[in-house]
Amino acid sequence: MNSYDAIVVGVGGVGSAALYHLARRGLKVLGIDRFPPGHARGSSHGDTRVIRRAYFEHPNYVPLLDRAYQNWRELETLCGQSLLAQVGLLEIGPPQGILIPGVRRASQAYALPLQELSGHEVSDRFPGFIMPDDAVAIFEPEGGYLFVEECIRNYVQQALALGAEIEIGTAVTSWISSDSSVSVDCAGTIFQSDRLIIAPGAWAPDLLSELGIRFRILRKHLHWYALNDRLAYDSRQGSPVFFYETQAGCYYGFPSLDQQSLKVAEHSWGDEIVDPLAVDRGRDPRESLRVEAFVSQHLSLVETRETRHEVCMYTMTEDEHFVVDIHPEFNNVCFAVGLSGHGFKFASVLGEILAGLAIDKRCALPIEFLNSRRNLGRNCKGFKSKS
Repeated sequence: MNSYDAIVVGVGGVGSAALYHLARRGLKVLGIDRFPPGHARGSSHGDTRVIRRAYFEHPNYVPLLDRAYQNWRELETLCGQSLLAQVGLLEIGPPQGILIPGVRRASQAYALPLQELSGHEVSDRFPGFIMPDDAVAIFEPEGGYLFVEECIRNYVQQALALGAEIEIGTAVTSWISSDSSVSVDCAGTIFQSDRLIIAPGAWAPDLLSELGIRFRILRKHLHWYALNDRLAYDSRQGSPVFFYETQAGCYYGFPSLDQQSLKVAEHSWGDEIVDPLAVDRGRDPRESLRVEAFVSQHLSLVETRETRHEVCMYTMTEDEHFVVDIHPEFNNVCFAVGLSGHGFKFASVLGEILAGLAIDKRCALPIEFLNSRRNLGRNCKGFKSKS
């Protein structure tokens, strides 16, 4: 039987970081995933993901972000590669909406640097961005983006250099825990471990069904549109990451990486899916019209001619906050699930947190608000044991 100190199921954003942090602490560790690191079949691909500190979703995330920034910078030092581009974040929305009040609340709680801009200041400083007359604009200089696939691949490479192993191309069919060990079944091949970390992304409903948490898996589209002005949205010319709250929904995007196209997506909309292995990866005409309307109204130097399209997935909880915890039945199993479309920026710290929970059964960072005991719209009463 294959035996390890720890097994990580899911080697995506969080799982790759957990693999590294376990190996760094000297454990014999195995990572298992049906797809290779940096693949395009889950939730963490498409070149870039946003990172920001003034967190409108809840100020409690800010201490986790402080540590996440430190960990991303440490990974850059280890791999000798730029992974975090701190180009700033432009956020535009109604003064009484969700975005602007939330950003202000987090900034006030943690004294974060923000700049409030008038419409004239937005157009002068960031050509190509249109600010509605009734909106407010805030610029967060510490915001930016992460190179998502490279972050994952580098965490895996660093873990392997420390002695970790990975099993790719194999699906986990079940797991069983006892007081002393955990067994993970991969289509008949059994791996034994003292500890298990589960970071399954859209496969959370299958691998953690006994928790009774209702997860909604949403199909999300990523679009790249042709530019009318190659320099207007270039980060080297000062163009930022952007996030808009509008009456039609919330939209975000990134500076151009190739001076040819701009990546834009809608954060607030998505069709619910059942099987993450059978996702329709084609364009959705309804969704495309929504994003094209946003582009036409708010990005004056971008064409609505799409040059690239990809699909990813959000794994949503009822309250749209993560679930990070030790399993309520098995204290040698811990998990991070339901990242709800805003989790990748935290991957570096969530991996560290999971390693700490697996080894020490505790966490020095404030994660109580993410526990699995809160009201999460249970599908069933109580827990169904896997043992």
